[in-house]
Amino acid sequence: MAPSRVIILGVAVATAVGAGYVAKNMATPPPPIVADEGPREPSIRLTEVLALDGDVPMGAALGNRLSWQSWPTGGVTEAFITKDKEPNALEELKGAIARVPIYSGEPLRRSKLIGEGQSFMSSILPSGKRAVATQIAADTSAGGFILPNDYVDVIMTRRSSSGEGYDTETILKNIRVLAIDQAIQEDEEGRKVRVGDTATLELTPQQAEIITVAQQMAERLALALRAVVDTQEVIEEEADYLVSGSGRRGTVRLIRSGEVSEVGARQ
Repeated sequence: MAPSRVIILGVAVATAVGAGYVAKNMATPPPPIVADEGPREPSIRLTEVLALDGDVPMGAALGNRLSWQSWPTGGVTEAFITKDKEPNALEELKGAIARVPIYSGEPLRRSKLIGEGQSFMSSILPSGKRAVATQIAADTSAGGFILPNDYVDVIMTRRSSSGEGYDTETILKNIRVLAIDQAIQEDEEGRKVRVGDTATLELTPQQAEIITVAQQMAERLALALRAVVDTQEVIEEEADYLVSGSGRRGTVRLIRSGEVSEVGARQ
């Protein structure tokens, strides 16, 4: 066979193969159209929970910093306030007061709010404790660096019995400061220093009696700031001699010129 015929035959075969491939692709049906079935349910079930849109400092009203937020139902506890159970809570709790700091994004719990009819200080005071306001010299409060929730020692300074010089004594140790003047937490603007002349301390009934007597005896009371790592220290000794303790029935304590004496009492 002549070479020219071989070339022509090869070209014809290649053309036929190419035409067949194109025809096959054109005959492929288009992908099926999926009908719109509407919005699908989320794979995780959600519950509307009342949460904070902004930080709320201790003692402040919640105001407009509340909103309903979607939370996974499995992560919702009984303490959360849900729209299903309390649909009007958003409006009802705007005037509620925070008994502890509450932060943005945090689900609201009623345990962090002051109960209706309760004062703020009594609501944050632990059971069995007393809040006692104590006058302190502004220049003795660690230069103003003592803040609410710090722990301090209370130091009493009084004139010595000889009349010469002064005696000092740590009468209370590891005492929590509830407030300095009227401030119950750090300044919202970030100022860390607050110089005050009145400290409200968290005390036991016995400690409240001790500091009441000390205020009558002392030339001045000073607060000594404790390190955070020392706040777990167990205190075993305090100035209990300033007040009558157990086993001391039948005695009366007298304070004359800053000196404590004990005399027998009639039964």
